[in-house]
Amino acid sequence: MHAGLCLLRLPPRDFWALTPVEFFAMTGGLRGRGAGIERAGLDALMQAFPDE
Repeated sequence: MHAGLCLLRLPPRDFWALTPVEFFAMTGGLRGRGAGIERAGLDALMQAFPDE
């Protein structure tokens, strides 16, 4: 409710009329995720910050 009414500033009538999928999309749930880290990047981080 906080996301819909406060962050998105939807009127209560519009908030309660949303389907779960519409609400999920409005709050960023359908946004694609980043590619993530590749093995070379992980190796570089492990060398820069070794576990001791």
